[in-house]
Amino acid sequence: MKAGIAREALDGERRVAATPETVKQLAGLGLAVEIESGAGLASGHSDDDYRQAGASVVQSLDLGALDVYCHVRPMEPSTAGALRRGAITVGLGSPSSELPTVPALAAGGITSFAMELVPRISRAQSMDALTSQALVAGYRCVLEAAMRLPRFFPLYMTAAGTIPPARVLVLGAGVAGLQAIGTAKRLGARVSANDIRPASADEVASMGGTFIKLDLETAEASGGYARELSADRGALQRALLTPHVAQADVLITTAAVPGRRAPLLVTRDMVQGMRPGSVVVDLAAESGGNVEGSIPGQDLPIPTGDGQGIVTLVGIKDAASAMPADASRLYAKNVANLLALMTREGVVAPDFDDDVVAGTCLTHDGEVRHAPTAEALTALAGETAPFGSTHPGTEGVR
Repeated sequence: MKAGIAREALDGERRVAATPETVKQLAGLGLAVEIESGAGLASGHSDDDYRQAGASVVQSLDLGALDVYCHVRPMEPSTAGALRRGAITVGLGSPSSELPTVPALAAGGITSFAMELVPRISRAQSMDALTSQALVAGYRCVLEAAMRLPRFFPLYMTAAGTIPPARVLVLGAGVAGLQAIGTAKRLGARVSANDIRPASADEVASMGGTFIKLDLETAEASGGYARELSADRGALQRALLTPHVAQADVLITTAAVPGRRAPLLVTRDMVQGMRPGSVVVDLAAESGGNVEGSIPGQDLPIPTGDGQGIVTLVGIKDAASAMPADASRLYAKNVANLLALMTREGVVAPDFDDDVVAGTCLTHDGEVRHAPTAEALTALAGETAPFGSTHPGTEGVR
């Protein structure tokens, strides 16, 4: 079977879905690997590196001739339409935000696997792309904050006087948040954090942070993810966080609810209550933002409430792509491990009795297999009946 590795077309995307190391792994499974010329350059891998690993380097993939298509960013509908019926795709799908591609995949008879859907079980940890990329993003957002903060992170005691450590507050203690806590702590900051999941308190402490306990209901969904708070509880959460935000020199927000818009944790008034020169980094800016008014890829000066200075609001964009070498190393391994699970004697043949395979599958045999995505498509079409045969290629949702 022929597996193709795309050169990412989206501006700013510097990752690649396979490294020379994983090309060797895929070749060892019996797959013939083709990769587009220049696909790995931003990640530090030349075409010759891929050739030496056993891949064929081509100027452009013939999508219609591929059995397996590996990618990083979600596909465009035109890409899905160019693949042959029965082809298998593995990559980030973002089905909640890239709905137009899903019917194209189903209509084309494509078996697509969305890396965001990998179940959070121990057996699937080596395939968990959300976790691997969040690790990179959490590290990067602290560096972005440190470069903008007009003062040191660590404590310094000098002959000219003592410089106190910066105060860093992290909201959201998932993988990205915990990595942010650990990175800020290693840089010498005084770090505190909050999360609506009670189990996160011990995790924050293990990374050297101080957990801020708020008088709120617990909100933990299956798989260890957070679930969204009700409107009144969300307002109470913001009120309780306000004094802690005001004391911080750096605020980093990483909270996310899978498949939904990022929850609003910090209002503009809360940002304006911070000291002049403070920095706010919103890692969730691309999914709606944890901070009111954040814009992906932009630094916004927010006047302080007393008019004496500004707070810099940073909307993070493509955080993982900013560190393409290690982000690609981890992501490519996630992709290769998922393919290895489904490959026997050189043939990629998904076993849908396997929880990992079934849970990661987005479309198969003309069907949308991920129920929340099917429901979103139904809502988008303005229908009340179950998603069915009125939508070509998505006749039977499982």
